[in-house]
Amino acid sequence: MPTAVLSDRLAHVPASPIRKLVPYAQEAKKQGICVYHLNIGDPDIKTPEVMLDVLRRWDTNPIAYSQSQGEPVFIEAINQYYKNCGYPYITSKNIQITTGGSEAISMALFGVAGPGEEVLVFEPFYANYNSYAAIHGVKLVPVATTIESGFHLPTKEIIKKHITPKTKAILVCTPNNPTGTIYSKNEMDMLVEIVKEYGLFLLSDEVYREFVYDGMRHVSLFDYMQDIPSQAIVLDSLSKRYSLCGARLGMLVSLNTDLMQGVLRIGQGRLSSGFVDQMMASKLIEVPGEYIKEVQEEYEKRRNVLYEGLKTIPGVTIPKPEGAFYAIVGLPVGDSEDFAKYLLTTFRDNNETVMIAPASGFYGTPGRGKNEVRIAYVLNTKALKRSIEILKKALLSYKKV
Repeated sequence: MPTAVLSDRLAHVPASPIRKLVPYAQEAKKQGICVYHLNIGDPDIKTPEVMLDVLRRWDTNPIAYSQSQGEPVFIEAINQYYKNCGYPYITSKNIQITTGGSEAISMALFGVAGPGEEVLVFEPFYANYNSYAAIHGVKLVPVATTIESGFHLPTKEIIKKHITPKTKAILVCTPNNPTGTIYSKNEMDMLVEIVKEYGLFLLSDEVYREFVYDGMRHVSLFDYMQDIPSQAIVLDSLSKRYSLCGARLGMLVSLNTDLMQGVLRIGQGRLSSGFVDQMMASKLIEVPGEYIKEVQEEYEKRRNVLYEGLKTIPGVTIPKPEGAFYAIVGLPVGDSEDFAKYLLTTFRDNNETVMIAPASGFYGTPGRGKNEVRIAYVLNTKALKRSIEILKKALLSYKKV
């Protein structure tokens, strides 16, 4: 009897560098080891009470489908949020609610590029861009940034060298996951000039919009959207802003009518995002302004603890993160994935260890990031200080193995 053969495409979807070491962490926990998770951006900040109150008081039965574009009350809340951010020209017809920011990425890549076509992305970049590019047959073209420059963008000339007749878009993330870099107005101006010159789409992942430090300002693609209305696409999410990772709610926002009609048809195919999730999140307009301010201040404190602590470890390289809650950190090791496994399988300090994400999975160029890791500073300052202490001891021990 003939054997059923899976599609070759399945093998090309990469494993997540953030989650691939989870089995090692689970085994360590089975042994009674305390594992400090610096590998994933899953905030410990509490979800706003006004949102949780919706769940506590829930009495709608049965729980029905929502609308494919999104629940109207939730779309209106998002619309008001963008108006409060200073973008009054955004209307409900410019917003597609997605199942997490991940679906917004998927819809955008599907919408702007066909199989074999190319999207420029600055490495290191959010690893799940790889997943959706592979699913849709889109080729991500990595443009290098360096730890020495704080992962800021290269010159216009370097970027333009990567553009080919197959290039359809440029994808950026600011504040950046995984580097914590915030692109300046000059950098965003440059990208807008390039997409104008070549007729490309510009996709901006702005999930960490509020997480900016040292008095810096986030420069949004929304600031340019009216200048390039058919080319600008903003990808957004509530996961980190309101600690709603499990609610799986994001947004794709654009003034391009054809794009919005197309992604709505995709939305109709998957029926809807969660009705309960949207009703809960629609209360975002009732969240006190102090909430975001306090969250930003807390993450800035954590950033400072991580940065100052890691700087004291010999051989460690860390540019000061400007936003988000991530850092790409250079370690004095030859293979950061091997070191990450060593932390979970072998090293113990007072029955405790740390989980980190090897950075090679955040690069598109083979061989890059081999001695780097991504650290998510989502733990409280006490846990972060302990994690830094463990890392320092582990690096010394690893060198002796």
